[in-house]
Amino acid sequence: MTDPSPEPIPGDDPSLLVAAPSTRTSLWRHGGFLRLWAGQTASQFGAQLGGLAIPVLAVQVLAATEFQIGLLNALQTAAFLVIGLPAGAWIDRWIKRRVMILADLVRALSLALIPVLWFAGILEFWHILVIATVIGVATVFFDVSYQSFLPVLVPRDDIAEANSKLEGTSQIARVGGPALAGGLLAIVQAPVLLAGTAFTYLLSMTALLSIRDRETPKPRSERRPLVVEIREGVAFVVRQPLLRRIVLCTGVGNFFNTIALTMLPILVLRHLGLGAPLFGLIGSIGAIGGILGALFAARLGKILGEGTVIPLSATLLGFALLLTPLAGMFPTAAIPLLIAMEFVLSVTVLVYNVTQVSFRQRICPPALLGRMNASIRFFVWGVMPIGALLSGVLAATIGVVPTMWIGAVGTLLSAAFVVFSPLLGMRALPDTMVPAATAESGIS
Repeated sequence: MTDPSPEPIPGDDPSLLVAAPSTRTSLWRHGGFLRLWAGQTASQFGAQLGGLAIPVLAVQVLAATEFQIGLLNALQTAAFLVIGLPAGAWIDRWIKRRVMILADLVRALSLALIPVLWFAGILEFWHILVIATVIGVATVFFDVSYQSFLPVLVPRDDIAEANSKLEGTSQIARVGGPALAGGLLAIVQAPVLLAGTAFTYLLSMTALLSIRDRETPKPRSERRPLVVEIREGVAFVVRQPLLRRIVLCTGVGNFFNTIALTMLPILVLRHLGLGAPLFGLIGSIGAIGGILGALFAARLGKILGEGTVIPLSATLLGFALLLTPLAGMFPTAAIPLLIAMEFVLSVTVLVYNVTQVSFRQRICPPALLGRMNASIRFFVWGVMPIGALLSGVLAATIGVVPTMWIGAVGTLLSAAFVVFSPLLGMRALPDTMVPAATAESGIS
């Protein structure tokens, strides 16, 4: 059974699919992209330092409980659920690069408060919760602007390559960052390491300040009520059948993998007693898979089919996550199991994300990019704070390992949304908006 063709969306002109010129040039000679890439490289390394330092600070320094860890993880992503949709509408009205600059500044100043409070001897867990909430709000605006800015900055034909380069750097940071963070945590305290993360956000802000782009704010005369503009973004996502299936898979998968992975610091640092340096090293070795995923995502799409790699990577991701509770059940094999989990998870997440993000950036009109990305983030990240809170409650009630089994099995089952769809066997994903009837019958 197929859906009716979508109704036209205001501003939905196929000639406006991207704002960047269509003439293709090497990204190595694209000054704006290179500056963006450099800034993101710095902030990604910083994010990896903070990604290890914050749970170590919570678990080992502030002695957080399972429920508190769940609450912390929930607050880090709660903003996507609370303000994700209006943020997208606002971003479509503003200049995206300026939003990213302000978001980087807010994140840098917020993180810098942690070492200040710690040196003053007054740092408490509730401070971490408040700061995590503020950073979460800034991250909503940065991430939605970031995904919407790339199609403005580079030509449409270069979007997939640009995403691959950016994701490849992100994965290099995931390889070196956790090991570096683990080593540094053997020398300095976690709050000191977070000062380094704050500095990298300032480097990202500086790089963005140096970029020149052609984007202009949306004229006030063209703005409609906020609710109407939000509805247009949601409608675009819902009315694209292929995109709708991807969003369902990603949203349900994120809900369950958040249930599983929220308790990973408790499992590694407290139950297995592996320590921060080894925790970081496991993440670094496993993240090598992410580099491979970023390098070969486009090639795999050509060999296996762009549509096919989405259900394939989603299924493999689910199987990889099953290794996490197994590590808790078999402590003597925990290290190789966790490394294998991180490796396969990194490969599959990168292949999945590079493929589906490039697809949605190609088919979306520039006027809707912010709202489209915000709508998707609302659905696929908005479930994460709920999953994190549920993880904390379940772990405190039935234990860490049973909670991880629930999350891992649920993640695997979420792949059904894309496995049983026209995506499986599809050689090329569309470059333009997809009428429902055409998409459901399959596109070659």
